[in-house]
Amino acid sequence: MSGQGRYRYLFSPLRIGPVVARNRVVFSAHLTNYAEDGHPTEQHAAYYAARAAGGAGLVITEEHSTHPTDWPYEKLIHGFHRSVIPGYRRITEAVHAHGTPIFAQINHNGGQASSMYSRLPVWAPSAVPDPMFREVPKALEKHEINEVVAGYGTVAAHCAEGGFDGVELQCSHSSIVRGFLSPATNKRTDAYGGSLPNRMRLLREIIHAVRESIGPDRALGVRICGDELIEGGTTIDEAVEIAAAVEATGKVDYINTSIGVATSTLYMIEASMHVPPGYALFIPNALRRRVNLPVVGVGRFKDPQQAERALEEGHCDLVGVVRGQIADPDFAAKARAGAATDIRTCLSCNQECVGRMGLNRWLGCIENPRAGKESTALPTPAVRGRRVLVVGGGPAGLQAAAVAARRGHRVTVLEEQPRTGGQVSVAASVPSRAEFLDVVRNLAAECERHGVEIRTGVRADATLIRAESPDVVVLATGARPQAPHWAGGCERVVDVRDVLEGRAEPDGDVVVVDDLGFHQSTSTAELLAERGCAVELVTAGMVVGQDLGITLDMESFNVRAHRHGIAQSTDLVVMGCDRQDDGGVVLQLLHHPTGQMRERRCDWVVCATHQAPNDQLWHELRGSPFDVHRVGDCIAPRRAHAAVVEGHRVGVTL
Repeated sequence: MSGQGRYRYLFSPLRIGPVVARNRVVFSAHLTNYAEDGHPTEQHAAYYAARAAGGAGLVITEEHSTHPTDWPYEKLIHGFHRSVIPGYRRITEAVHAHGTPIFAQINHNGGQASSMYSRLPVWAPSAVPDPMFREVPKALEKHEINEVVAGYGTVAAHCAEGGFDGVELQCSHSSIVRGFLSPATNKRTDAYGGSLPNRMRLLREIIHAVRESIGPDRALGVRICGDELIEGGTTIDEAVEIAAAVEATGKVDYINTSIGVATSTLYMIEASMHVPPGYALFIPNALRRRVNLPVVGVGRFKDPQQAERALEEGHCDLVGVVRGQIADPDFAAKARAGAATDIRTCLSCNQECVGRMGLNRWLGCIENPRAGKESTALPTPAVRGRRVLVVGGGPAGLQAAAVAARRGHRVTVLEEQPRTGGQVSVAASVPSRAEFLDVVRNLAAECERHGVEIRTGVRADATLIRAESPDVVVLATGARPQAPHWAGGCERVVDVRDVLEGRAEPDGDVVVVDDLGFHQSTSTAELLAERGCAVELVTAGMVVGQDLGITLDMESFNVRAHRHGIAQSTDLVVMGCDRQDDGGVVLQLLHHPTGQMRERRCDWVVCATHQAPNDQLWHELRGSPFDVHRVGDCIAPRRAHAAVVEGHRVGVTL
C-alpha cells in the first residue's frame, strides 16, 4: 500500500489561512547555530531546502531576533537589520523550488538571555532573574514595551520582503511574550500585569503590529507553552484561555504548541529517549477542543505511524517533526512512497543536535553526517566498482560500507560477533536505552538496500584479508576494555563492558567509577540497582555523569537514581585498591578539593574508564598492496558520532 493510502490524515492537505500545506508534516522551528555575524547563510538555505525536497508540508525557520537587546547566544539571526533580507530570499527561493511553504519564526527572548554579546541590559516584564542565565533583567518601561512591539513589526516586514509565506510568533518556551504571560515571571502591577487579560496585552499588541506588517496574504501563527512545568507558571488551563483569546483577535491563522521553559525545564522541550513519544499531546488536544484554528502538536515523533495516530485521534491538525527530519530529511517522502521502514529513525539521544547547541556548535546529527553540511557538495567518486572489505560491523564499519556501496563500490563486511552492532548493541541493552540500537539497525538496513554483503561470525586476521584480494580495506575493529592503572590485578575490579556482556555478575555492595561522565556509568549503575545491588557512583568530577546535562538526560537520571537508592559521590579520585581475604575490595580515594584520603570497602568495583584501540590489524596490514583505512574506536576510542562521521568520510573518499 502506498503511503498516501496508509497515512490518510498525514498526507492530506491543510489550509493555514492564505497558505496551503500539501501534508501535515511540519519541520518546526529549532536552533541551528548556522548564522554568521547575525545573518542567515547558504547553509540555512541548503538545510531547509533538503527537508522541503524530502517532502515536508511546511518549514518554519529558527527564530529571528526582533531587537538589539535580544542576543542570548552568539549565532542568532538579527532580523531587525535590513541586511538580512538577501539571505531570507535565498532561503525562501531554495524552499519554494520544491513547492513547500516556509514561515519565519520571530522572537525576543526577554529575560531568558544574557548581556554577554549585546553589552546591553536584558529586558523582561519584571526584574526576575532566569535560573540558568542568572542575570537580573531590566523591567520594561512603557516606551520600551512600545519599542519591543515595533521591533516585531519591523522584522515581520523584513520577512515578508524576504519572501516568507508566513510568520510565527515564538511565545512559548523562551520568549519575552512568555515572560509576560507567565505569573511566575510577570510581577507587574500596571496594565501589563496581574490578570490574564493584562498579561496578554503585549501579545495582542504584537499580533496587531505583525498582521499590519505582513498583510492578509501571509499566514500568522502563535506558538504557546501549554505547561511551563514550574512553580507558579502557566498551566494548561491558562494556555487554553490564551489560545482562545488569540483566536478571538481574528488575525491569527494557526496555533503551535510547546511544553516547558527553555531554561528551567528544557529537558521536557527536547526530551530524550527516556521520555515516551507523544508525551506532550495533551497540550494540542486541550487547545484544539477550545479553538477552531489549526493546531500543531509536538513531542518526539519518531515515525509516520505515530504522527498519523496523533492526527487520527484528533490531538492535533499538524505534527511537528524536527529531530526525525534532521536524522532523515526524506522522512515524509519515504512515508508517502510506502517506504517507512527505510526511514533513518531518530534516536532521541540529543548528542549532536541539542548537545551541540549547548556547546555553541552548529547543529549536527549522530546518525546523519550530512546534517549541518548540506551546503557542501560531496566529491564524485574517482573510480567506481572497487572491491571494499570492511572489518567490523559497528557504526563506523556499517557507515563506511553503506556510503561506499551507495557510491558504486562492491562492499563486504566481516563481523566477528554473531550480529552487527559493536558496542552500540551493548550500550542499548541497559534500562531505557534500547532506542540507541536504532543507529546500527538503520545502518544495517541501508547496507542491505545497497547490496552490501555482511558476514557475521567471521574473525578476520591478516591472512584472511589478504586472501580476499580487496582493493581497499577499512578497519573498524573498535576498542577493548583496559583495567585502570590502580586496579592492581584485583579480580573484582571489572569494566562496565564485562558486566553488560555477561563476563562478570557483581552482587552486594558495588562501587561504579565514572571516569567518562556519560551513560556508561549511569546506565550500568541503574542496571545493577535493578538487579538488587547497593550501588554508589563515584567520580572525580563535580557531577556524576556530567555530560548527561548536555543531552538533557540529567534530570530524569537523577529521578531514577533516587528511586533506586543509587548514591552519588563526587570529587573523589581513585588512587589504588586492595583485595580483601573475603574477596571484597578496599578503594583508596583522594578527595581532591581537600587533599584528604579515605577508604571505601565494597564487594565489587565496576569501572567506566577509558578503553584501548583494537589496532593490531592496522599494524599487521601496513605495507599491504591495497589501501588500508581506519575508522572509529580503533583509531582512538570516542563516542558513536565520531565513528559515524569517520565511516562516512572514508566511504566518500574511496
